[in-house]
Amino acid sequence: MHRVLVVDDALFMRQIIKDIVCDLGLIVCGEAENGKQALDKACELQPDIITMDITMPIMNGLESLKRMRVCGVNSKIIMCSAMHQNEIVMEALRSGADDFIMKPFKEENLKETIQKLSLK
Repeated sequence: MHRVLVVDDALFMRQIIKDIVCDLGLIVCGEAENGKQALDKACELQPDIITMDITMPIMNGLESLKRMRVCGVNSKIIMCSAMHQNEIVMEALRSGADDFIMKPFKEENLKETIQKLSLK
């Protein structure tokens, strides 16, 4: 059973993503509202998949992603952001993100991406 860490500074968005994860039969092992919490929880919980926003307080998602990869977090990471300029997407992918979903996203798109990564 795959375990998912949900990271977003907006409570309503975390709830939407958690509902999608549960619909897929996966386990939400934790959630975080900023990049620092995400880094700490990812290192502690070692989830299979992380969904992460980019624009967050304290530490943004890109910085958190980079630090996760340096400290050996091997989770599949899906960046979910309204910031979808090509340079942001490319930086996320170069930094170790496994996929990028633009907000607002369709539920089916996120489900397909999570399912695809859970098979790898």
